[in-house]
Amino acid sequence: MQVAKKTVVTLKYSVTDSDGNMVDEGHEPLVYLHGGYGGIFDKIEETIQGMDAGAKFDVRLEPEDAFGDYDAELVMIEPRNLFPDNIEVGMQFERATEEGDDDGELYTITDIAEDKVVVDGNHPLAGMALV
Repeated sequence: MQVAKKTVVTLKYSVTDSDGNMVDEGHEPLVYLHGGYGGIFDKIEETIQGMDAGAKFDVRLEPEDAFGDYDAELVMIEPRNLFPDNIEVGMQFERATEEGDDDGELYTITDIAEDKVVVDGNHPLAGMALV
């Protein structure tokens, strides 16, 4: 069987950065519907289109193929009093958009000082090439 549109694909994978450092060991297989339905990065779909079941492959994803370039404008310093007392670095929260959409933007707390909190709206892998 070959990978084609409307094929359910199961991938066993691991992801490293461009220096070979492990980013995701892929403990659980990734299952998606192949054919441009948004279940996986386009470049991976293009790579495995037509491959036989069980084939092995490597693909390099540049930032624009994966989580995008790092955007310094998504890093903000906010007053500490806007947050609950029990926040910690690494916690994530959804910030409402100015348009009031149901899906807000996901931010990660990257630093906490006495009266300020640094939050970052970039995906943790933004700006990274991945293999």
